[in-house]
Amino acid sequence: MFTDDAVTQWYMVFLSALSMGLALLTLGLVHRWGQRVPHRVPRIGGRRIPARPVVHVALIGGWSLVAICVYFLLNQRFHLVQSVWVGIGDDEPVHPAPGWEVFRYYAPMLAWGPLVIAVAADYRRRAAIVRRLEKP
Repeated sequence: MFTDDAVTQWYMVFLSALSMGLALLTLGLVHRWGQRVPHRVPRIGGRRIPARPVVHVALIGGWSLVAICVYFLLNQRFHLVQSVWVGIGDDEPVHPAPGWEVFRYYAPMLAWGPLVIAVAADYRRRAAIVRRLEKP
């Protein structure tokens, strides 16, 4: 079957592909092409993308990211939940917790949730304007 290293490698590839896909979908909230299906897509090309489900999914994703970041920061500060990895691999050497030199590389991710919420609100505003202009 699979070894732990193989599973870990595939997990990392999956996680990277998922985060890249979600980041690219976020671009659809910002650009004009996120409001209509491209004409090159067979059968549905040129149709307007309904704004309500797009905004709902984006808001759920944005608020989920905010909740995950808040949970992580509170757990780091107050140790609300003990790590599930404690006691696993006791023969591993103890590594010191990463400090601010590592955190500064991950700090921009804290802004991802609020930014997704902001672009979702803007997408909803722009879609409402387009809908009003299209009505006769």
